[in-house]
Amino acid sequence: MTETTYIHGTTQSEQARLATLNRLTNGPFIEFLGVTPGASVLEVGSGLGILAIEVAGAAPDVQVTGLERSPEQLVAAASHPRVTFVEGDAHKLPFADATFDLVYCRYLLEHVAEPGIAVAEMRRVTRPGGRVAVMENDTSLVRVDPPRPAFQAIWAALARYQWQLKGDAFIGRRLYRLLKDAGFEQIELSLQPEVHWSGSPHFRAWLENLAGNLDSARAGLVESGSCKAEQLAYAMDELRQLADRSDASGTFAWNRAMAVR
Repeated sequence: MTETTYIHGTTQSEQARLATLNRLTNGPFIEFLGVTPGASVLEVGSGLGILAIEVAGAAPDVQVTGLERSPEQLVAAASHPRVTFVEGDAHKLPFADATFDLVYCRYLLEHVAEPGIAVAEMRRVTRPGGRVAVMENDTSLVRVDPPRPAFQAIWAALARYQWQLKGDAFIGRRLYRLLKDAGFEQIELSLQPEVHWSGSPHFRAWLENLAGNLDSARAGLVESGSCKAEQLAYAMDELRQLADRSDASGTFAWNRAMAVR
């Protein structure tokens, strides 16, 4: 199986960016999950465990297992009495068939070598009548105003570079097909919007997250010839300048899917 290289790395600054992303997106996603009391839940690609811990607190007596491939992430993960972290690969989940009531992943499928296998594995370990939920990127949906042409050019280069690493920055648009191919029949699609504007509570944090995506991939983008260092620096500055404009705004939408086993 072809291996992917995680485009953003696991540096301390990247961990901070991911923590900010959790703060921006966890609430609506947990509502989407609809966690029920006493549920046995699996998160595939649990990272720092921030979401897993919040899911454990979403309803009484919920037990969450977080599966993560990166030892560095597992070491840094927080602890919770009803959350267990396990090292493993999304392509071969180390669990028996029909183990969990709810299985979900988020920001994962864009980074795995064989997303179809990962989704099929999620279905395998879900109990009959249980649910599988996914939320993923389609980075082409990022919009900012006033236009930032340098940023948009580097943002497109980032997606091309991720493809070179065997990832897919546009995988969100493929969720229905991936779930259908894995054997699901009851599939519902939805969007989780990000809408920010000058003076709104999270506009600056949202812009910093976008810039952080570029910064965390800086070395690879330059070394691969995807862009020049000065182009990248200019694009990040151009983006961050929006935070100080009274007429600036931005939008994005995460692609989501929910299916019943």
